[in-house]
Amino acid sequence: MNGNSILLYEKRDSVAYLTLNRPEALNALSLDILTRLSALLDDIKRDESVRAVIVTGAGDKAFSAGADIKYLSRSTPMAVREFSRLAVLVTNQIESLGKVVVAALNGYTFGGGLEIAEACMIRVAAKSSLLGHPEVSIGAVAGFGGTTRLARLVGRGRAAEMLLRGRNVTADEALQIGLVQFVVDDEQLMAETQAIVGDILAKSPSAVRLTWEALHRGLNMTLEESAALGADFFGLVAATEDFRIGTRAFVDKTTPRYVGY
Repeated sequence: MNGNSILLYEKRDSVAYLTLNRPEALNALSLDILTRLSALLDDIKRDESVRAVIVTGAGDKAFSAGADIKYLSRSTPMAVREFSRLAVLVTNQIESLGKVVVAALNGYTFGGGLEIAEACMIRVAAKSSLLGHPEVSIGAVAGFGGTTRLARLVGRGRAAEMLLRGRNVTADEALQIGLVQFVVDDEQLMAETQAIVGDILAKSPSAVRLTWEALHRGLNMTLEESAALGADFFGLVAATEDFRIGTRAFVDKTTPRYVGY
């Protein structure tokens, strides 16, 4: 692990760990950290040895408190737009990585930090976490994808209430409304996140990837188109060795050992 960077990267077994490393600034998202994150995500996408990514924040106070407001307050409108476009690129990279990406939320998860988390497949929150979109409170808009993804996760009405009031929610409320999938004791956050990732990685890599792609792409389609895509992917995955392994194991009542293609 590189301990001198504002973005830490470590690979253990088949899991990559990305840690936002500005704890003195509550892991606020700067132009530099977004640039480095984008480049690392490109590297991870090409690295066939990486099957999953866990994203978290350094320290015990914050996943990320959002965009670097000091930077934005002194920037031109054009610079702010380019900053936001870079952040949208990063969230799109996360969502379309083709690998399992799980956010481990260890404290304040606000604004752009929450938008990073919203792009992940699964969100695991420490019980003490607070989540929210406070952008309107400072005269801003959730411009990193929050106005799009939040409504898809929690519904239009709940998203409107959170975004327009700038209201934070506890981890328990986030679980209740579907913003996170798990709430765990603070000290168990990484262990529980790793266990969830391990469960997914025990499944067929091809099936996991195509299932996520069907979910992700299907949200932009009509019901009929989305269902047809799922049927196409079912046929596609049937051509893999993992499909043969999995179906034989089911019939034989044995544990499948997938090979990844």
